[in-house]
Amino acid sequence: MAGLRSRFSFASLAIIVLFSSCNLFQKREAGPKPVAKVFNTYLYVSDLEGLIPKGASKEDSLSIVKKYIDQWAHEQILIQQAENNIDKKKLDINKQMEDYKNSLIIYAYEQELIRQKLDTGVSDDEIQKYYDDNKKDFELKNDIVKISYVKVGKNAPNLDKLKGWLTSTDPKDKDKLSKYCYQFAQNFFLNDDVWLMFDDVLKEVPIQTFNPDLFLQNNRFVQIADSANVYFLGIKGYMIKNSTSPLSFEKENIRKIVLNKRKMDMIEEMKKNLYDQAISHNNITVY
Repeated sequence: MAGLRSRFSFASLAIIVLFSSCNLFQKREAGPKPVAKVFNTYLYVSDLEGLIPKGASKEDSLSIVKKYIDQWAHEQILIQQAENNIDKKKLDINKQMEDYKNSLIIYAYEQELIRQKLDTGVSDDEIQKYYDDNKKDFELKNDIVKISYVKVGKNAPNLDKLKGWLTSTDPKDKDKLSKYCYQFAQNFFLNDDVWLMFDDVLKEVPIQTFNPDLFLQNNRFVQIADSANVYFLGIKGYMIKNSTSPLSFEKENIRKIVLNKRKMDMIEEMKKNLYDQAISHNNITVY
């Protein structure tokens, strides 16, 4: 290997000199010019075209070419070793490439079929039916909550009013809270109709609890302060892990499941139709 490395370095230097002094790519002599050889495989000058960026210095060019030749040599040695030690039956590269090519063609056709013909609309009735038929599959793995949350600096105005606005059901108070948050809050979440992972909430609010389930059962409003900020958390609803996940929490997931099943059904129907058509036209012969 050391001998190979030294010859490659010399060849690299020679190529750089040729690049800079003879403008080789514009005045190439007839016939391919090898710059390196590993076993019976050659690397040619033409293989290095476009390798060196325009304006690169001689030193940078030398480094780029040397690195490329070294990598090429390592790869060729590894290929030779693999070919000598792998069962020839397992080394049917042409068949593997053909199989891979066929898979790509089929996949591309399936995706184009889906793009052109798939109905992507999923009605609420479909979602409801799937949820009702498969409730056993929707067991919560984590606690989930519906909350309103505000984080403000300790010196923010009207902190004494925030709790009232946060827990109120009066639309006027909700409007006041929203305007306040956009003006003074460092962070906030006011859409208390949306289910969230309680673990995600705990990343935002510095609540210290060793039993989240018990905490949720005993708290509807929390106000916590640290050295710089005050956190207000109103808990509108919660569901404990291992219970059945609510439909509103699973709606988007169900929509994806229904669409994916629709895709699979479309592909299977396409395959069956093409097969039946080939049979009817005597395009399939089994000997």
